[in-house]
Amino acid sequence: MQQNKIPQHVAIIMDGNGRWAKQKHLPRLAGHNAGARAVERTLKAAQKAGVKFLTLYAFSTENWSRPKEEIDGLMKLLCQTLEKYTKDAVKNNIRLWISGEREPLSPAVLQQTDQAVKATSQNTGLTLNLALNYGAQQEIVHAVNALVATGKKSFSPQDIQAHLYHPDLPNPELIIRTSGEERLSNFLLWQAAYSEFYFTPVLWPDFDEAEFNKALQSYQNRKRRFGGI
Repeated sequence: MQQNKIPQHVAIIMDGNGRWAKQKHLPRLAGHNAGARAVERTLKAAQKAGVKFLTLYAFSTENWSRPKEEIDGLMKLLCQTLEKYTKDAVKNNIRLWISGEREPLSPAVLQQTDQAVKATSQNTGLTLNLALNYGAQQEIVHAVNALVATGKKSFSPQDIQAHLYHPDLPNPELIIRTSGEERLSNFLLWQAAYSEFYFTPVLWPDFDEAEFNKALQSYQNRKRRFGGI
């Protein structure tokens, strides 16, 4: 690993919980529980590698079309996980951000996320940005509507950037997607203009430090020209 070429911001589309559970003849929520453990491993791997920002695609605006039982289970798991790891985040100097729309998240979920964000707000280590009820198209619309409200009639890319959910979040140099799928699925469309992509067939519950480091090593072998020679 070349320490001078570690990406500042890594974003991950955590895909494959359901297929992992199906392969093992388990309910889908068992896959999501296993996926939560993979989040913990990946967070530690990112810290160890020196990554400064880690964005995880936790729940998309399209995921509301899933069965209510699965959604309820996911939200319960989210609250339990946040409650469990907020103290660890404070101890390990991790800051939590949330990217996404607050509606129609439940009061219980909003209370838990708000508490976690507040408790970690002064931390200066790795920033975990949780994309929750997130859609990239909706984020861009959010930015445009905010600009329209100011009375502006024409916008620059810098104007859009300044009105995203987290304007200070650097664009991800590396986007990882697990489970073999090769698409963005409405994730960080604005920010991904010059991201490198790494696709792996590994299902998210099986993702670990070794797989994370494979992605970093692949990134370090890329030539990033940004339109130049």
